[in-house]
Amino acid sequence: MDAKARNSLLQHREALEKDIKTSYIMDHMISDGVLTVLEEEKVKNEPTQQQRAAMLIKMILKKDNYSYISFYNALLHEGYKDLAALLHSGIPVVSSSGKDSAGGITSYVRTVLCEGGVPQRPVVFVTRKKLVSAVQQKLFKLNGEPGWVTIYGMAGCGKSVLAAEAVRDHSLLEGCFPGGVHWVSVGKQDKPGLLMKLQNLCTRLDQDDSFSQRLPLNIEEAKDRLRILMLHKHPRYRSLLILDDVWDPWVLKAFDNQCQILLTTRDKSVTDSVMGPKYVVPVESGLGKEKGLEILSLFVNMKKADLPEQAYSIIKECKGSPLVISLIGALLRDFPNRWDYYLRQLQNKQFKRIKKSSSYDYEALDEAMSISVEMLREDIKDYYTDLSILQKDVKVPTKVLCILWDMETEEVEDILQEFVNKSLLFCDRNGKSFHYYLHDLQVDFLTEKNRSQLQDLHKKIVTQFQRHHQLHPLSPDQEDCMYWYNFLAYHMASANMHKELCALMFSLDWIKAKTELVGPAHLIHEFMEYRHILDEKDCTVCENFQEFLSLNGHLLGRQPFPNIVQLGLCEPETSEVYQQAKLQAKQEVDNGMLYLEWINKKNIKNLSRLVVRPHTDAVYHACFSEDGQRIASCGADKTLQVFKAETGEKLLEIKAHEDEVLCCVFSTDNKFIATCSVDKKVKIWNSMTGELVQTYDEHSEQVNCCHFTNNSHHLLATGSSDYFLKLWELNKKECRNTMFGHTNSVSHCRFSPDDTLLASCSADGTLKLWDVRSANEKKSINVKQFFLNSEDPQEDMEVLVKCCSWSSDGNRIMVAAKNKIFLFDIHTSGLLAEIHTSHHSTVQYCDFSPHNHLAVVALSQYCVELWNIESCLKVADCRGHLSWVHCVMFSPDGSSFLTSSDDQTIRLWETKKVCKNSAIVLKQEIDVVFQENEVMILAVDNIRRLQLINGKTGHIDYLTEAQVSCCCLSPHLQYVAFGDEDGTLEILELLNSRIFRSRIGHKKAIRHIQFTANGKTLISSSDDSAIQVWNWQSEEYVFLQAHQETVTDFRLLKNSRLLSWSFDGTVKVWNIITGRIEKDFVCHQDTVLSCDISPDVTKFSSTSADKTAKIWSFELLSPLHELRGHKGCVRCSVFSVDNTLLATGDDNGEIRIWNVSDGELLHLCAPISIEEGAATHGGWVTDLHFSPDSKMLVSAGGYLKWWNVVTGESSQTFYTNGTNLKKIHVSSDFKTYVTVDNLGILYVLQILE
Repeated sequence: MDAKARNSLLQHREALEKDIKTSYIMDHMISDGVLTVLEEEKVKNEPTQQQRAAMLIKMILKKDNYSYISFYNALLHEGYKDLAALLHSGIPVVSSSGKDSAGGITSYVRTVLCEGGVPQRPVVFVTRKKLVSAVQQKLFKLNGEPGWVTIYGMAGCGKSVLAAEAVRDHSLLEGCFPGGVHWVSVGKQDKPGLLMKLQNLCTRLDQDDSFSQRLPLNIEEAKDRLRILMLHKHPRYRSLLILDDVWDPWVLKAFDNQCQILLTTRDKSVTDSVMGPKYVVPVESGLGKEKGLEILSLFVNMKKADLPEQAYSIIKECKGSPLVISLIGALLRDFPNRWDYYLRQLQNKQFKRIKKSSSYDYEALDEAMSISVEMLREDIKDYYTDLSILQKDVKVPTKVLCILWDMETEEVEDILQEFVNKSLLFCDRNGKSFHYYLHDLQVDFLTEKNRSQLQDLHKKIVTQFQRHHQLHPLSPDQEDCMYWYNFLAYHMASANMHKELCALMFSLDWIKAKTELVGPAHLIHEFMEYRHILDEKDCTVCENFQEFLSLNGHLLGRQPFPNIVQLGLCEPETSEVYQQAKLQAKQEVDNGMLYLEWINKKNIKNLSRLVVRPHTDAVYHACFSEDGQRIASCGADKTLQVFKAETGEKLLEIKAHEDEVLCCVFSTDNKFIATCSVDKKVKIWNSMTGELVQTYDEHSEQVNCCHFTNNSHHLLATGSSDYFLKLWELNKKECRNTMFGHTNSVSHCRFSPDDTLLASCSADGTLKLWDVRSANEKKSINVKQFFLNSEDPQEDMEVLVKCCSWSSDGNRIMVAAKNKIFLFDIHTSGLLAEIHTSHHSTVQYCDFSPHNHLAVVALSQYCVELWNIESCLKVADCRGHLSWVHCVMFSPDGSSFLTSSDDQTIRLWETKKVCKNSAIVLKQEIDVVFQENEVMILAVDNIRRLQLINGKTGHIDYLTEAQVSCCCLSPHLQYVAFGDEDGTLEILELLNSRIFRSRIGHKKAIRHIQFTANGKTLISSSDDSAIQVWNWQSEEYVFLQAHQETVTDFRLLKNSRLLSWSFDGTVKVWNIITGRIEKDFVCHQDTVLSCDISPDVTKFSSTSADKTAKIWSFELLSPLHELRGHKGCVRCSVFSVDNTLLATGDDNGEIRIWNVSDGELLHLCAPISIEEGAATHGGWVTDLHFSPDSKMLVSAGGYLKWWNVVTGESSQTFYTNGTNLKKIHVSSDFKTYVTVDNLGILYVLQILE
């Protein structure tokens, strides 16, 4: 054995001995020929499990490399993936000529295929060398370049077995796919189902948890995650992705990542929707006579030549189907004298023909299945009937069937093995237990045969689940857990168990458990799927839960998982979600859990004016007519709908295309509507009558976008996945021009307001401008360059430029790509503005308002935002859609805008109302006084109004209007002070509204002000580096001038002393009566960002942009301790009330807790991996506060977090709607908290008791 392999075994020996059960592992090693039966007996003679494991490892250490590999594979097969991962780095390299295991497959091949989830060979297997060789030749032809190899043929012809067999080849894997093989069972899928497949694949590929923060929330994000994983961990040109049983062309787009792909399908045209080299291997619908006889001979254990003459007739009656031949072969194995009988049954059609509603029409299969089921022992027939409720392409763990039948594992496996032996069921073992599944044709057979019993069968599995899990609650480590979370709602709906389904779906516990495992997408889909049932109980409750999921979907998909009860407490008090959360929180508070009530929250306002549901599936696009009176929409249901914009009244419904309709647009004179589709066609319709006017079919791939010119000349532009744009004149049948230039799919196109230019966006990462008259490319802007970094080389970076929109003057163009919006000058191609929307979502669509600087943006996390493009500031959030928003568009006059979504709805919003609702927001500079039961907040809004807010009641007193830069309250709420941008100070007496104005002002904007304890003196600092001490009643002034740069902030000490710190790196102690410096500390080389004073006033802390913090004594000019370790600017610090601890927070979201006496680090808080550039605290840590007993700490940053100081672990997180919290105000009893986020939303939070 290699030294490396041997060392790996020795290194991990203890962990292996502690955990493994030897019996199954030895079975694998014996079949591989690396362990003898005598050695197995020796191991079994050891008295304890641990001693048996120790003996086995001792034996392996004396053996060769093949023993190590066999042991590694056995661990994988038996589900010890964590232990196998420990040994992975020690796997020795063996040549392909080395020792082979059963079937001529090397250990290397077994390892690669096992890790990639490739199914094992069937119980009885015959090779089809010619076909296997054809597939392998096509795979060799890919030659390391991205491309597609398609195995196609009728259902049941053995495509999947063929695909798996083709990659059971050492030289193929080693030479062509050293990055591995990854198998995905696709099947007939909807979008949420496909998303789950992609999430599972990403999780499988991401073994070292680089993306542990959260699962991808939508297909586009999953596609991007897959690209990164394939690129960095499994080099995509050197690994193979196998997609088994693909039905729909749109599915392939999710995997179209420049990878090498082998797929099986019934329809060879599925690859028409993707680009790249394509190779096809057709599989004839039936096996040849010789292969059919070979299968029968293996089943009955006879030589082919010795088979009776009836064998030939049976093959003929089976029509060559491998599945049907296997069914008959399995029967003959049990009853070898019944050749005549089974042939007669097949010929006479003895068993009643099953009329199928599916696309399959397999008479021979029906007969063979019927015979096989009839021949089952009477005591197990009903168990096979129970399998009628299984879904296609779903592998069911043994444990699920143990619960269904209330049996021990061994009993269940015995029954199922009989079905497997008779080819009535298939088994896969890639874990600690078996997983079972039916062929699609068998599912169809059982569904049709037992249709009248299906409801009862579904009810049976639900009842058994409830009975079992009342005693044994579901937990993520149980093998059956994923099955129940994915399919329990399906079984309840199929059983018509409405009450139980509502109880499940309207349960916070269920939502928490399910979203923790698989994210929110599947749950949102279930709410859509079973809406007709859930609405029956209470449509308001259903909407409460749907809204909760859609508003919090971006949080529910991330790790560490947010506390769902805390999220529920932020819902309106009338919501069922809130009421459940409150009940649960009160119970948990009794057990020491921390929860917060947002006591000043308002009911979430629904700002949309009109909601219509014209489609039965996702709405991909919607647009206004030029007069704004009508709206046209299209989507996944293949229809075009036209309705009134004012009322939603339906005017037209047209079955427009043979496949999904991706875009629609009105002509300028409103006479026509153009549509384009996945079916590669463009159609023109009369917008009043719905009559088809014209059909264009010159594109060779799906057509993604269409747009009419803005004048009355009916010129239409279309863009397609064939990389081309085309221009069409409506009175001609052929296109006027084809525009070449893009090197990937064209995703969007728009004419300029004067129709001289056409803009186009593409998956090649560019925006191109074309001269409409000549159809020549005028210029190209490389949007991709704005995303490049050193870790992602240009050739591997994939940037899909989603859409573009022109400004009304035609001088600027807005472009959306990934999570950014860009504004370009079309004359210079210069970048005018860049908006970074969010780390956690991608921009789906954007549109420019025709009359101002507003842009409406659809994001992948189900929300729509309004942005001011001039200021690059967000103006408003529009939430309400319950799933992904595909399209947003302003009305021609800009007074309203529409949004269309996967939730089948189109919403209409009034621009002014949306803006007005979000227009008056608070600035983040507030002051708070906690007084007995009162929380009084002094704040200024963005329209210059100074206001005093009662945090408990929400009552607002508007005090005055001014250009306020900062404000503060006197300790006893008698006076209010505020500083202006021009340096003026003013004091307002609350009782009689008298104003006192400072005679001598600062030269620049005032940043900080504070009253002394008696309220008679006001201290202020400004951008001019001076501190002013103003006795406002006597009009006496003292100026503290010594800092060389702007004063960051100051704190009052006892005995008329003041501590100040500055950008100049110094901290100074002043006498505010004399204005003299008493102590001058040179603390840091860089800006001092914060200071805190110990409660006993003997020490202070300083933190800096130089990434250090220091603890100082007021008596010494050198620091007591220098605290190193932060990797970002240290932005804040705070002493504990007992003077023993110091907490510091930095710009990477990290909090450190230090021992004040010796400067030792005690705890590192928030040591969570950083995802996509987002800091672990959701941003900078900007403020910290200890509780009076020094056992808890609250921090502000991207959101609020509470920490257990003793353990350094998070106790609770409160997610604000916005981010970038600057400060948190905390009551002295540590029970009330006040902050304002960057959206201007005020939060008054109180600990729930």
